[in-house]
Amino acid sequence: MSNKALVPEAKNGLSRFKNEVAQEIGVPFTDYNGDLSSRQCGSVGGEMVKRMVQEYESKIK
Repeated sequence: MSNKALVPEAKNGLSRFKNEVAQEIGVPFTDYNGDLSSRQCGSVGGEMVKRMVQEYESKIK
């Protein structure tokens, strides 16, 4: 599978969203996140997916 982004313009938006979510749930994201646990990083990703699904569901109802 290619490592090329399907929509390159979305990269900055997703990065801002990730940092916003991390800040809201108290995970200290920086440019280097090697000192964070898998649980911390996973909680950010999980919360992002949860919010994206909620947004999508609210638009289809």
